[in-house]
Amino acid sequence: MEKGCSGVEREPVKKGKVFICGAGPGDADLATVKAMKLLKTSDVVLYDRLVSKRILDQIPARSRKIYVGRAVGDPTTHQTQTNQMMLRYAKEGKQVLRLKGGDPFVFGRGAEEAEFLQSHRIWFEIVPGITSAIASPAYAGVPLTHRKYSSSVAIVTGHEGAEKEELAVRWDKLAGAVDTIVVLMGIGQLAQIAHDLVKAGMKKSDKVVIIESGTTKEQRVIRGTLGTIVKASKKAALHPPAVIVVGKVAGLADKLAWFRQT
Repeated sequence: MEKGCSGVEREPVKKGKVFICGAGPGDADLATVKAMKLLKTSDVVLYDRLVSKRILDQIPARSRKIYVGRAVGDPTTHQTQTNQMMLRYAKEGKQVLRLKGGDPFVFGRGAEEAEFLQSHRIWFEIVPGITSAIASPAYAGVPLTHRKYSSSVAIVTGHEGAEKEELAVRWDKLAGAVDTIVVLMGIGQLAQIAHDLVKAGMKKSDKVVIIESGTTKEQRVIRGTLGTIVKASKKAALHPPAVIVVGKVAGLADKLAWFRQT
């Protein structure tokens, strides 16, 4: 809210509205009911790289569909362009669906986009989605918590933005602080992550599981330890998107694996 000359708070401009929405981890069946309703009623859909094609195929022909996905290494100015499109269409009175893979508030820049919209007095709503940090391990038979093995979980990013001057994840503090560590966007930094965790006191024998393209028919699961996972991942030629799980629960992947690609 902003205050006018009289000191009375003013409501945001009531024109269009932007829904910052999570599309889920990859399996289209894991998208929420609300996300699918918005997909069919929005005038404009701005979608990311990891949104399932099955979901995108359900966008009505009358809706404008615009790809705004950004891969690692793309210029950060891309986000500015996305922000401006949300603003422009909302000011035109359109219902805008900003569709993101996973959950918009889990390393999805959803909060940054919401802050941008709020600063321009544009109505917005946050629609949670199922994050790959939870779904991918579940599809690989890896519970993030377990009464015997894990009572705490940390979800961290393995990729630091180019605009950051120093690392945000303190691996030396993280090791030993929680039972299970989930790393998103960490494949490119896997060797450094494994090295830092061992240097911080974890054992080379500690279990690790990597799930590539989790919840989809392309899902692959690579098992190992902090001492072997780098070699195993190189041999498998793993590539993003992938979720890394470190901790005792990773050892349950063989026992509880249930997902069979068809």
